Amino acid sequence: MGETVEIFEVGPRDGLQNEARAIPTAEKIALVDCLSRAGFRRIEVASFVSPKWVPQMADGAEVLAGITRVPGVRYAALTPNMRGYARARAARADEIAIFASASEGFSKANLNASIDESLVRFADVAEAARGDGVPVRGYVSCVTDCPFDGAVVPADVARVVRALVDMGCHEISLGDTIGRGRPEAVDAMLAAVLNVAESDILAGHFHDTSGRALANVDVALARGLRIFDGAVGGLGGCPYAPGAAGNLATEALAAHLTARGFETGLDVAVVAEAAEMARAMRGAKDADA
Repeated sequence: MGETVEIFEVGPRDGLQNEARAIPTAEKIALVDCLSRAGFRRIEVASFVSPKWVPQMADGAEVLAGITRVPGVRYAALTPNMRGYARARAARADEIAIFASASEGFSKANLNASIDESLVRFADVAEAARGDGVPVRGYVSCVTDCPFDGAVVPADVARVVRALVDMGCHEISLGDTIGRGRPEAVDAMLAAVLNVAESDILAGHFHDTSGRALANVDVALARGLRIFDGAVGGLGGCPYAPGAAGNLATEALAAHLTARGFETGLDVAVVAEAAEMARAMRGAKDADA
């Protein structure tokens, strides 16, 4: 058997948040239930941000209440502040995530706060989660390129990663938010980050906007990363990052890892079923356009 690589499924949250059509709660629940049968250890299903800013995620509590929870699967939710954390806890999220940026321009656009201001805000959430025994995942956006500031300095990424580790995040996901990252830039970023965090707590989150996501996965694999985010059906993007549509499709990532000799533990037939459901959600949007 080959070495195991975990795919963290973010489609129901990061994938659907950018869809223009108001996707019915029942469809989201059906997608999560299908994914729960595929062998994922963790699925990110909701985001407890203000519905004013991300209306697609307004039904996060209803989704978490309606899914069929499978033993051994953790269901995660994004929480930007204490209010969001309280809602996630009430909805029985198994893991929460906080999300910082490595660039000031994106931090101000996405969080309406500077990087340092956002880190102060997240410290309260992380402290509360630690007290409640809830695992905290940290996201770092724009790890190579920012839609507002341009190229991001690797040391700036490392600084934010260090801050999230110090808060108690058990894992840090490194996001090429707009999909412009080139393998050499990803490698330089990882070289800096690995000075402040071990590879086993790092995850790669690559968008395929420029068609380089799998090449960037290979760079991260060579640097020792064994966790990658995927969005089934290639859904997603970021509402605050122009041109960011297109997370790396889970099914493409799984096939690539298998071809490289890694084990994912996923049932590819069920993943394909979920991908078809996800693409149908986007197809319905296109049909309405």
